Amino acid sequence: MTNEANFVKELTSAKGKEKAFAKLLDLYQERLYWHIRKLVITHENADDVLQNTFLRIYKSLPNFKQQSSLHTWMYRIAYNESLRFLEKNNKQNNVSINDVNNAYLNTLVGDVFFDSNEAQLKLQRILSGLPVREREIFQMKYFDDLTFREIEEVISVKVSTIKSSYYNTVSHIEKNMLSVQLLTKTQV
Repeated sequence: MTNEANFVKELTSAKGKEKAFAKLLDLYQERLYWHIRKLVITHENADDVLQNTFLRIYKSLPNFKQQSSLHTWMYRIAYNESLRFLEKNNKQNNVSINDVNNAYLNTLVGDVFFDSNEAQLKLQRILSGLPVREREIFQMKYFDDLTFREIEEVISVKVSTIKSSYYNTVSHIEKNMLSVQLLTKTQV
C-alpha cells in the first residue's frame, strides 16, 4: 500500500471502517486463502480458517501498533490461526503429521481447485516429505513471495536460520525433482 498509515486510520475509524475493511478483504482475501490452504490442506478447512482469520483481524485492528506492515501482521494472524486449527484437529483426530502430508497429496491429485502440472505435483510430493518448519519457510518465500524479514516476523525465527533453511530446501528440491514418483488418481 502506498499510504498504509492512512489506510490503517480508515480501518480503525468509526466512519470509514466498514468500507476500508471491504477494501482490505478485496486486497488480501485470495493471498491469505492460499497461504492458509498450504498449511491446512483442504479447501473447506482453508475457508473456515480464513473466516476466523478475518474475524481476528477485524477485532484486533484497534490494537495494531504498525510495528510491522499490515500485510505481515495479517500473515502472522493467518499463520497462527492455521496452527491453532491444525493443533485442534490433530488433538481431536489423533493424527500424525505424516498422515496429514499423505492426505494433502491425495487431496491435491483429485482437487478441482488445484490446477497443476506434473512438475507442481512433484514439487508438492517433495515438500510433503520435509519437516513442517522447512516446508512453511519455503512456501512463504516461494509461493507467497514474502521477504526473509517478513517471514521472520511471521514465525519468529532469525533471518539467518530462515535463509539457511530456504536455500537448503531449494537444493533438496533441485536434487530430487527428477526422481520423485507421483500418485495417479487411480492410486488414490
